[in-house]
Amino acid sequence: MSEKQAKAVEIAVAYHRAWTTGDLDAAIKHLAEDVTCHAPSGTLNGSAAVRAFMEPFAATLTKSTLIAAYGSYDEAILMYDTANRAVPSAPGAELYRIHNDQIAEIHIIFDRLPFALARGDVVRT
Repeated sequence: MSEKQAKAVEIAVAYHRAWTTGDLDAAIKHLAEDVTCHAPSGTLNGSAAVRAFMEPFAATLTKSTLIAAYGSYDEAILMYDTANRAVPSAPGAELYRIHNDQIAEIHIIFDRLPFALARGDVVRT
């Protein structure tokens, strides 16, 4: 991995570690002010909107495991698993586009089924 590739992964991992440990102040420092986040619930614009979206979920986490991290010159992708009191495993992946050493765009893929099962919204057959 080249130095530029390592930098993109370093920024993505630092952001991920910050939000998964509940340090949203540190996480937001890695986001461009005009970041765009494509989440399962819709598109968010701006670092304040991303923080408002991430903070409630981050506050519930009891565990987060980074499974893989890979990057190119201006992108990084992380695969991870999270847990909270209601859900022992909720896998996800995020693609980050990096510009000027900040995250300019995020694409989140997240398995919402474990949460729907825990709430009783759906029944496993």
